[in-house]
Amino acid sequence: MLRLKDPQLTTWDIMLPAELLELKEELAKVDVLLDDESFMEPFIARFNTRIGRPTVPVETYLRLMYLKFRYQLGYEVLVEEVKDSIQWRLFCRISLGKKVPHSTTLIKLTKRYGPDIIANLNAILINKARDQKIIRGRKLRLDTTAVEADIHHPTDASLLSDGVRVITRTVKKIKAAGIAIRTKFQDRRRSVKKRILSITKVVKRRTGEAYSEVRQITGEIMTTAQQVVAEAKQVLKNAKQYLYRHKDDLTRNIQQVVQSLTQTIAHTEQIISQTVKVQQGQFRIPERMVSIFDLNARPIKRGKLHAPTEFGYKILLQETEEKVITGYQVLEGNPSDDTLLVNAVDHHIETFKRPPWAVATDRGFGSTKNEKALKERGVKRCSLPFKGKLSKTRKEHQSQNWFKRLQRWRAGGEATISVLKRKYGLRRSRFRGACGTKSWVGLGIMAYNLRKIATLM
Repeated sequence: MLRLKDPQLTTWDIMLPAELLELKEELAKVDVLLDDESFMEPFIARFNTRIGRPTVPVETYLRLMYLKFRYQLGYEVLVEEVKDSIQWRLFCRISLGKKVPHSTTLIKLTKRYGPDIIANLNAILINKARDQKIIRGRKLRLDTTAVEADIHHPTDASLLSDGVRVITRTVKKIKAAGIAIRTKFQDRRRSVKKRILSITKVVKRRTGEAYSEVRQITGEIMTTAQQVVAEAKQVLKNAKQYLYRHKDDLTRNIQQVVQSLTQTIAHTEQIISQTVKVQQGQFRIPERMVSIFDLNARPIKRGKLHAPTEFGYKILLQETEEKVITGYQVLEGNPSDDTLLVNAVDHHIETFKRPPWAVATDRGFGSTKNEKALKERGVKRCSLPFKGKLSKTRKEHQSQNWFKRLQRWRAGGEATISVLKRKYGLRRSRFRGACGTKSWVGLGIMAYNLRKIATLM
């Protein structure tokens, strides 16, 4: 049952001194922003029901998520900090006589609400700031960055090891439930682990033989993985027969475990297939899997010295002159920047009901087609540097003072990205999958916008 607010007070709240009831300036302004009834509308539209146990009040959940991303706290640490702080209890609307929601409850709620609700909340916040004329939206700058997935650096050997480990673990759960007990399955995790450790020793050598030795050991791990998959398929076949005969007597959990084994076998076979290609010298593999735990994560080349390739998701950020993020997209793969510009400007026009006066981007977005499309939409100043060798006319155009001023302003977007990564958790998503990353990015941007708008109020 959806609960929006919890207005009940306890005796302890009434007895508190007046000094303790005054929130700090930042929390007080954010509290005023979140007190708008419009923030409840997305929850009412999707989850309004009178059946079931009462949920954590929505107003409490939103304030807890702000504190989590504002101070980069884990769920367990967040709960403990709110327990110990009267100020944070008051901000989250949790009475002194009541319990703070458990960390697992907050995790389940975040998964249940999903990225669409969070995107709606961000849109409501931007519309509220626009209506109060806190943000004008006359200038727009765009940039892209990468959010790393919560996975280890993928190598062929480590991915094969992950597949073997997960298959073995899942088969043990099936056998522990009394299914396919007599089907042969050998635990080969120890031998795979030994070979992984031997790779770490080989790569330390500074000789030309190290690469060939690594490929040889990877081939041995691949052979072991193929044996594990073959035996797991037999276990799966017998398990499905057992499920068919006893489907009325089995719990849903066992059925989910068998389904999980089916998926893991398929993913491991894909990893084996791409490893075979690498062993044969084919290094360019489209749609290459980089993790069995986050299937949508992709390698993204960013050209940075410390990390030439990042594994995760590309995000597009739209920012106005007030340094407020008015739009964001979490993209799968690594689409070209110049394909994203027009839709982003259309989103800005839809939000502010008018085109921006000026748009500034880096050269990744620049093209004649994009510049023409923006001018057709009413943008007066388009500061879009072009790629490649420039003509004399184009050089003169990009040397104008207004063009260079907008480029200097655009460079400030890099600082915003740095703040989002260092202070609001956008360096690495701790939620897995495309939906999880969208939720993580959306909550981080909402916390950033709430603080920024509170500063501008």
